[in-house]
Amino acid sequence: IIEFKALLHQGKNIGIVSEAGCAGIADPGQILVAAAQEIEAFVKPYTAPSSILLALMASGMNGQSFAFNGYLPIDKNDKKQALKNFERVSQDKNQTQLFIETPYRNNKLMEDLLQILQPSTFLCVACDITLPTEFIKTKTVNEWKKEKADLHNRPCIFIIHKM
Repeated sequence: IIEFKALLHQGKNIGIVSEAGCAGIADPGQILVAAAQEIEAFVKPYTAPSSILLALMASGMNGQSFAFNGYLPIDKNDKKQALKNFERVSQDKNQTQLFIETPYRNNKLMEDLLQILQPSTFLCVACDITLPTEFIKTKTVNEWKKEKADLHNRPCIFIIHKM
């Protein structure tokens, strides 16, 4: 950050590019943008594909009110509590809830979602967004229980909405 700020003070132009998303949105590039704002450097945002927004757009869920919650807790009880809370907030506020998981834990998370969430809760799974293997489906938890999806090591966004 010190070197970054020094380069900005020297009048250098610096671009921040994310390899798989929109820089600064659920991305560590936010730290550098905050540093630039701190020293009142000119910041010009450019859009790039954001898997978070693309997944929300394709989910068919409420895009007027949503929350991106990042990664879920690893502890089983904490994860269960977080999911129940997301489901409750979604229903109480009519607010779509988005979250992600480390790709090698996706299949386990899917199992947990199907056990923890209510059968009528809508669940969208969006994987490999912008790749030829892109997979985006929205179904109720009950409907997902009838379909097996292999999500192992695939970058995924999970979205829930409880009506």
